Amino acid sequence: MRSVKKYEVANIHLFKQQLLEWSKRYDEITWLDSNNYQQNHSRFDAVLALQAFTLIKTDYVHAFDKLQEYQQTTKDWIFGYLSYDLKNDVEQLKSNNLDLLDFPELYFFQPQKLIFIKNNEVEFQYLRIVDDEMDSDFKEIHILEINTLKRAAPSQKGEIQSRISPSQYLERIQELMAHIHRGDIYEANFCQEFYLEDTSIEPFQVFKDLNAISLSPFATFFKWENNYLLSASPERYLQKKGNKIISQPIKGTARRDENETIDLRIAKELEEDLKERSENIMIVDLVRNDLSHTAKKGSVKVEELCKIYSFRQVHQMISTVTSELADGIPPVEVLRSTFPMGSMTGAPKISAMKIIEELEVSKRGLYSGAVGYFTPEGDFDFNVVIRSILFNANSNYVSFSVGGAITAKSVPQKEYEECLLKSKAMREVLLNGIKE
Repeated sequence: MRSVKKYEVANIHLFKQQLLEWSKRYDEITWLDSNNYQQNHSRFDAVLALQAFTLIKTDYVHAFDKLQEYQQTTKDWIFGYLSYDLKNDVEQLKSNNLDLLDFPELYFFQPQKLIFIKNNEVEFQYLRIVDDEMDSDFKEIHILEINTLKRAAPSQKGEIQSRISPSQYLERIQELMAHIHRGDIYEANFCQEFYLEDTSIEPFQVFKDLNAISLSPFATFFKWENNYLLSASPERYLQKKGNKIISQPIKGTARRDENETIDLRIAKELEEDLKERSENIMIVDLVRNDLSHTAKKGSVKVEELCKIYSFRQVHQMISTVTSELADGIPPVEVLRSTFPMGSMTGAPKISAMKIIEELEVSKRGLYSGAVGYFTPEGDFDFNVVIRSILFNANSNYVSFSVGGAITAKSVPQKEYEECLLKSKAMREVLLNGIKE
């Protein structure tokens, strides 16, 4: 189905900028960039998927069944997302909170044009209906003038608002902790939305700015028509490589410091923090249970427990849980049986989702969902949509949400401060990049 051609590029950093600039002409875009972050499981450094040949767009009703049929019918590369509210398909729950973004709850497309980057090699994989454009596209990308990539001067317009006030946030954390003390749940991820109304942003530039200050391993630019996701996610939700399934939940966050000695001390304190470790271990147990539904007996393993990974903005505590897929399990079933990811829900999962739905004000939508791809062989890789900006260009509505895990040992004021830390990069790029 696809023609393949490879090119050598001397300056891959510049080529990536040119590639994203060139992609602006298309209605469907997925750009996934690991930012050269040293991780064990990536199959490429970056990929650009463009121009839908086929697509699926649906609400939550039978969403995973529809995705499975689409994936098995195309037997090709498909790129897309799972919104958090697909929980309503998995567990027959409801989402009645405010939704001003109005994105589809599931969206995938089969791209006509695929461009992979690995080291200094660029591989074009085009459907045969457009494969005569490979050489001309490469030439056009490669000679894009650098002055077309200069940043436009920002203007200040719009004000970032919060869906709930700081005092309301603290009150809801207290309510969550009351549920924990009663034994209804023992951990929950509580999120809040920040937003701008009647505000236009330049999505490509905001993404570039966000990526430049974060350099996260699961950075994503996703566009479908007038809807945009600009993500600096550090977290992998789930990957399938052959029969191996890999999940890497994050629980535990600490700030970085410019002073190397202080920064190392902060990382060490995070590693030894009993509250943060307990949060992480609770979610590891939940992930182990989720993976067991599709795993060969005895194959679920914790390969890393509470390991500290350092990113440009924050230190994170990450665990790695793996399993071996049982025979006869379709790829989509692995996603269905683990979704939504435990790091964004809590434990027990269903009880936590019901309680946070009552206490949160905004519908999560794509936030705390997942973006990724399937290969023709049925492998997949998905991130967790956090540290992300969502933009509906039709309604000029901009949104970003942040959250954290609440346990019996949580201190509400510290949880609020952690939310502000997680929101720092999104605030910075939005305040610097709002258009008149």
